[in-house]
Amino acid sequence: MERLAVMSEPLIDERVIKDCQQGDREAFRLLFEAYKDRVFSIAVYSFHGDQSAARDVTQQIFLKLMTSIGQFRGDSQFTTWLHRMVVNTCIDEQRRRKRHLGFGEMAAMRTAGQLRPPERRYERKELADSVKAAISELEPKFRMPVLLKYVEGLSYEEIADVLGCSKGTVASRLNRGHKELGRRLAHLRDQVVLGE
Repeated sequence: MERLAVMSEPLIDERVIKDCQQGDREAFRLLFEAYKDRVFSIAVYSFHGDQSAARDVTQQIFLKLMTSIGQFRGDSQFTTWLHRMVVNTCIDEQRRRKRHLGFGEMAAMRTAGQLRPPERRYERKELADSVKAAISELEPKFRMPVLLKYVEGLSYEEIADVLGCSKGTVASRLNRGHKELGRRLAHLRDQVVLGE
């Protein structure tokens, strides 16, 4: 899996946040530019690689951010607060989409998310695609901790803050996520052993 920039790196200082809270459009543009790719990457994983859905959710998140940044009190890092907003928006949108999709449409979406190109030219790309697909197929309660830990590089404590649970729950969900990923990716282990 390619290394993505980590959202927990401080990109925006307190002054920019305060300017955003005062309605400064230029400050908000700086905030958007600093975090749009990171928000989008979490959304893409959350929606099984569906970039259209990820763009829609990313737009929703920044609209919410624009209207609710005044609620950020500084009790936690801004990135923790933003992560929480991203995770909650992704989960809410997935629930909304499930309610509005018929059974046939859901089956078609699952099948479309599992399609793979007929020929793979690069072994590394195949591995990355398989890992991304396996992550995107995890239940959200296991997918989010995996994404926040391995894509965003957050600590257990930061993940617990984002998800609103204990560090023990984070550890448990990561453990179960690892086991499920191991099961889903077992075929890759066999290919490597057999030299395929």
